[in-house]
Amino acid sequence: MSVALSFDLLKRLSEAAGVPGREEAVRAIVVEELKPLVDELRVDKLGNVIALKKGRGGPQAPKVMLAAHMDEIGFLVKHVDEKTGFLRLEPVGGFDARVLLAQRVVVHTDSGELIGAIGSKPVHVLTDEERKKPVEIKDLFVDLGLPPEDVKAKVQIGDFVTLRQDFVRMGELVSGKALDDRVGVFVMLEAVRRLRGVEHQVDVYAVATTQEEVGLRGARVSGYGVSPDIGVALDVTIAGDVPGAQEPERVTQLGQGVALKIKDSLSISHPKLVRFLRKLAEERGIPYQLEILPRGGTDAGALQLTKEGVAAVTLSIPTRYVHTVVESAHVRDVQAAVELLTAFLERAHEADLTL
Repeated sequence: MSVALSFDLLKRLSEAAGVPGREEAVRAIVVEELKPLVDELRVDKLGNVIALKKGRGGPQAPKVMLAAHMDEIGFLVKHVDEKTGFLRLEPVGGFDARVLLAQRVVVHTDSGELIGAIGSKPVHVLTDEERKKPVEIKDLFVDLGLPPEDVKAKVQIGDFVTLRQDFVRMGELVSGKALDDRVGVFVMLEAVRRLRGVEHQVDVYAVATTQEEVGLRGARVSGYGVSPDIGVALDVTIAGDVPGAQEPERVTQLGQGVALKIKDSLSISHPKLVRFLRKLAEERGIPYQLEILPRGGTDAGALQLTKEGVAAVTLSIPTRYVHTVVESAHVRDVQAAVELLTAFLERAHEADLTL
């Protein structure tokens, strides 16, 4: 029987700030949640949280590593204009610049947070040629509403910048910034929580990774340290079920269940793990859908190439408007992801990893 999820934790995760390399606020939440649930916990030199929940299968049982990344796309301050106090930005992670116009941001400085607005040249004074040009990040700036001398005193090159947005329930959806991949972190934490009192055989390594958005760096390092037999990445995927998208472009649809990834740009899932997960979902009555993502990747791409190779797969949470501040996921799909991951961890020792 499924247990309804409380999304208070997901709200805290979504609203926390953490661009690649500066995940400390998110990491603090993850450590707080994991500590009472696991047997061992450590943080490595790249900032990955690596927690172990021991199984009962002994040294011969497989090691299963879960990977969900803590970082969100954002910016670093790369220039402070001495005359105006406006800031110029260096992106860390992939942005569609069209969605950045007129957004509020938070500049995270050593002395505290500063609220700003992303500005651009007013449309009323653009030339006809300028109106035709696509929006580029180099043309945008941050206005802190402060005199230049105050900005120079408070802001340093390298301070990180995040978009500002509340997490909300929106009909049957949850919506906010950084669901990519705080919803994956949430699914991992909830599945580990549900393992309490369950006599699972495998050793479960729950890893909250860093710097995924700039090259799967945290998963690369932590995967090498854990050296798992099975790697399960937990991440969002595209739900293209919106007006204007043709059916073959949808990838997944909201409300149709957790997605089992077949392939993306960086990994091809282990076919027998996909088959095992499908069978498990059907036995438990957990809704699922199959996914091929034509562009993009997850931590599975790094885990798969660890040492001599790892049997890897991705469980995806279908999400609309990825890489914006209104990323939206269906409650039913998040629930299905938690249930399938929990069921898999209970039965993972039965999986056939041969090819």
